Amino acid sequence: MKKSLLLFVSATLLSVASFAMPAPQSDIVDTAIAAGQFKTLVTAVQAAGLVDTLKGPGPLTVFAPTDAAFAKLPAGTVQALLGDKAMLTKILTYHVVSGALSAEKLACLGTVKTVEGENVVVRYNGKDLFLNGSKVVMFNIAAKNGIIQVIDTVLIPQ
Repeated sequence: MKKSLLLFVSATLLSVASFAMPAPQSDIVDTAIAAGQFKTLVTAVQAAGLVDTLKGPGPLTVFAPTDAAFAKLPAGTVQALLGDKAMLTKILTYHVVSGALSAEKLACLGTVKTVEGENVVVRYNGKDLFLNGSKVVMFNIAAKNGIIQVIDTVLIPQ
């Protein structure tokens, strides 16, 4: 009897939680624009011609560097990348993984293969999650076509 009651209460709470958390209505690009801290990333995505890809059905996981992360790059780097579509595309696709990977799932993986083709090393130290040397500073931002993991440093492929 107690087990049945516990199962009923758990099922009820789960169904209430599903009503409280509506499905995201915006795609990855629109979610990033609305957040306001990804202006450089959005500009780069537009310059590389990747908007339609990141608005597509997905699911995708995007490791999204903030404007502050782009500001850490040496002076002139962003402008140079905006003028080199091939290199910009390589760097941006290194920030994208096929599939919707939550931070919890990422923490269990040692590496993930990016759309660019190279791997990103994933390290979880019991407190913080790192992708290569970049710290994930905001987790699991849901979009209708995937998940955004916010990072504090731009990832650079080999």
